[in-house]
Amino acid sequence: MTETILINNRYKIVNTLGKGGMAVVYLARDLTLERNVAIKVLLQAFSKDPAFREHFHQEAKAAANLSHPNIVTIYDFGFDEDRLFIIMEYVPGSDLKQLQKDAELFEIDRTLKLIRQVCAGVGYAHRASLVHCDIKPQNLLISPENHLKVVDFGIARALASITPGEKADIVWGSPHYFSPEQAAGIAPSPSSDVYSIGIIMYEMLTGQLPFKASTSTELARMQREILPTAPRQLNPDIPPDLEQILLKVLSKEPAARYRTADQLGRVLLALQQDTEKPSWVPPRVPSSPENSTAATQPYELPASPEVVKVRSNPFDLDWITILLALLALIAVGGLIPFFLWVYFVYFPPIR
Repeated sequence: MTETILINNRYKIVNTLGKGGMAVVYLARDLTLERNVAIKVLLQAFSKDPAFREHFHQEAKAAANLSHPNIVTIYDFGFDEDRLFIIMEYVPGSDLKQLQKDAELFEIDRTLKLIRQVCAGVGYAHRASLVHCDIKPQNLLISPENHLKVVDFGIARALASITPGEKADIVWGSPHYFSPEQAAGIAPSPSSDVYSIGIIMYEMLTGQLPFKASTSTELARMQREILPTAPRQLNPDIPPDLEQILLKVLSKEPAARYRTADQLGRVLLALQQDTEKPSWVPPRVPSSPENSTAATQPYELPASPEVVKVRSNPFDLDWITILLALLALIAVGGLIPFFLWVYFVYFPPIR
C-alpha cells in the first residue's frame, strides 16, 4: 500500500501512523472535502475472505451510526486493490499506550478523568446495543487537550466471523485486556467491555498489568482463574473506595461487575466528586511571640462538641406556648362571673 498514492481515487496518503498485526493506519488527505483523515487498511489475509468482508461492512455501518464526542467518527468504508479500508476521523496526539510508556504511574485524578471519558463513549455504544470487544490502550486516542476518543468499534467482532464454527478459536480481543468469558471463547457482553476498562485502569494506577504470561494460552487461563493482586499493595496512594470499585470491575463473573460502562462511569464520577469536596480547614492562628508555641501545635476540636451552647435570639419566642397560656387565662377568667352568679343565687345579699 505504500506505493499507492491514492486510495479509492480520493484519499492521498501522507504518512504512516501505526502498524499492527491486522492493519496499517495512515494519515491521509481527503481531496474532496479537503480535510485530514485516518485510514485503516486491513491486511490481505483478512480482506480476501468474502464472509469477513461482508461482516466487516455490517460492523462498520453499525459503528458509523455512533455519534459521540468520545468515539472516533467513521466517514467511509470500501474495498480497493484487494484490501478493505475504513476512513475515520483523524485525532492528533497519541494513544494511551504511548502515554503509559512515558509515565509509569498516572495520578488518581487524571486516571479518573480519562477513564470516565472511556466510559462515556463505550457506554453510549452499549445503549445502542454495540459491544466494542477489544478495548485496550492502543484503541484509546488522546488529544493534546486530554480529550479521549475510542476507536475500532466492531473490528474484533468482524474478525470472529472468520472462523464462526470453531468457538474455542474465536479471537475476541487482546489477551492482556480481554475478559474471562472472552478468554473462554464466549461471546462478549457490555460487562466484558467493563472488565477491559478495569484492566486499563489497574495498569494506569499500579504501573503494571494484573496478569502476565509468556503465552496467550497461559494468559487466557489466568484471566479465567487467577485473582489480581490488590491494587493498594502496589500503590498505597490508591483510595480504598477506588480499590473496591476496581476489584468489583475485575470480577470473574460478569454478573458481579457493573453491567455497562455507563454504570461504571457514574460510580467513578460520584467518587471523584466526593474526593474533590473541600475538607475542613482549622482557623489560622496569627503569628506572635505570645502564641508562637500554640501556632505550632495541631488544632484540636472540643472533646464534646455537643455541649457547646448556641447563643439564642432574645426575640425568638415560643409563640405556641404563649397562645395556649392566653387561652387558659381567658377560659379561667370566663368562669369567674359564673361562680359569682351561683354564689349570689344561694347567698343573696341582705337589703
